[in-house]
Amino acid sequence: MILDKVNSPDDVKKLSAAEMSTLADEIRGFVIKKVNTISGHCGPNLGIAEATIALHYVFNSPKDKFVFDVSHQCYPHKFLTGRKEGFTNPENYFLYTGYTAPEESEHDMFKIGHTSTSVSLATGLAKARDMKGEKYNVIAIIGDGSLSGGEAFEGLDNAAVLGTNIIIVVNDNDMSIAPNEGGLYKNLKELRDTNGQAECNFFKSLGFDYLFIDDGNDIEKLINGFNKVKDINHPVIVHIVTEKGHGLKAATENKEMFHWIMPNTLDENNEIVKSQDSSGEDWNSITKDYILNKIKDDNSVVVVNAGTPGVFGFDANYRKLLGSHYVDVGICEEHAVAFSSGIAKGGAKPILNVMSSFIQRTYDQLSQDLCLNNSPITLLIWWGGISGADATHLCTFDMAMMGNIPNLIYLAPTNKEEYLGMLDWSVNQNKYSTAIRVPTCGLNSTGIKDITDYSNEINKFKMVKEGEKIAVIGLGNFFNLGKKVVEEIKNKLDIDATLINPRFITGIDKDMLDGLKANHDVVITLEDGELNGGFGEKIASYLGDSDVKVLNYGANKEFTDRNSLDELYSRYRLTTSQIIADAVKCLKVGV
Repeated sequence: MILDKVNSPDDVKKLSAAEMSTLADEIRGFVIKKVNTISGHCGPNLGIAEATIALHYVFNSPKDKFVFDVSHQCYPHKFLTGRKEGFTNPENYFLYTGYTAPEESEHDMFKIGHTSTSVSLATGLAKARDMKGEKYNVIAIIGDGSLSGGEAFEGLDNAAVLGTNIIIVVNDNDMSIAPNEGGLYKNLKELRDTNGQAECNFFKSLGFDYLFIDDGNDIEKLINGFNKVKDINHPVIVHIVTEKGHGLKAATENKEMFHWIMPNTLDENNEIVKSQDSSGEDWNSITKDYILNKIKDDNSVVVVNAGTPGVFGFDANYRKLLGSHYVDVGICEEHAVAFSSGIAKGGAKPILNVMSSFIQRTYDQLSQDLCLNNSPITLLIWWGGISGADATHLCTFDMAMMGNIPNLIYLAPTNKEEYLGMLDWSVNQNKYSTAIRVPTCGLNSTGIKDITDYSNEINKFKMVKEGEKIAVIGLGNFFNLGKKVVEEIKNKLDIDATLINPRFITGIDKDMLDGLKANHDVVITLEDGELNGGFGEKIASYLGDSDVKVLNYGANKEFTDRNSLDELYSRYRLTTSQIIADAVKCLKVGV
């Protein structure tokens, strides 16, 4: 194998063009095997293999700086920078993260997992280089829908007038995670169709020099193009046309499906494994069913997402069923929130779907465009909670971030019935900006059945079981944990503890908390998110001048990186035995 001879970028420079083409195929083979074993980004990495090899052949990393946007296209880069054992040896599949990571290699400048950031970061690197009087190339690699994000526009706008070396490689594979959305991509198509000669050229309009490479999977064309811009003294766009999923028929024919795949998506012949019966309910299916039924009764409902429909199960067939009731704004969470606020102010009913990790990208719009204007949208936050995800895709911060914005009602359902009740209330009401944290627990695991008109019960908690001495407030996903704690308290301490479903992340039930003061020594709060600035601290603050001890349980303020849930729950003392041990220390009378 050619790959056996490649342990660093210097080894790439010794290869012939034919050997580099073979190397690209070898890399693709190992990428396919790994992602089909443990999951991962498939299509983006298959398509950029040749371009990555050519970049390392022409430029001199780490002196020359590469910045991969989103960095879900960085697998080939890792092969060439001393980390191939993370792909070639199954025992090392979990050795490296799926994104660029400076702690892994000097060839990685930034830890990146969110989109549209590369041009801004690269522009900063170039400015620092010039201020220090140094000489090297700064190369940003952007694609897979990243151009549509607001920061990408801001970065391009400023990079264009930098007046010095910055090379922006636009990897145009005619796809985002899902199909591209937005006017910019019409211009990219026009440029592709005219071999880069179209009079209308977005990049030139900003002031960039521009180079078009019609086949971004051709090693020799890429090397020739990159050599033309190496050491250039002004900003330049290198627009390369690649094929997402290149080299894998299943991926090129199913580009959206193969952006990121689950284990065992492919059989031994690299054919798609026939899907198993998936008729069982889950949070995706009940949400989709609710929306379809609601649209039949209310023509003003509009479903919005920001470029990640797969998170919510909005596949192509479902999107077709929704028709004009569905809008994908591309990877633009800031626009998605303001756009939804505008829909609501216009009298329609938006249901905006965002993954927890990505809602971080739009704090100002949540605060100003949405809540300051009291626009009655329904915002569904998906996948929120403590998890074993990598550091770039943690979903633990949404409650602390959103829970303190005025005028926002953030609800935490505990099961299917409660979720659907909250969803229907939110869509129908016209007074409140409302977010709902879509649960990750079992659909019917809590036994809570009642449906409430929340308009009459804002910030009113639900007393599920009234007891004494110890009160457990289990928020959303962690209501089940609260039930277990209450059961174990009864078994081990012979205390009938109180169990509360708070329902509201954004407010507290002062009357219920005041009622606990009379016969409770300890109040325990459980939340599936960061403690600092979170739900539990509101309870502790309110009860701070009383004799009741408050114990808050949730995640520390930290970036975890692929840690197991068992490890994290133990670290955060989120096991029943740890919680009960802490509570016993706070009881006024020994047990």
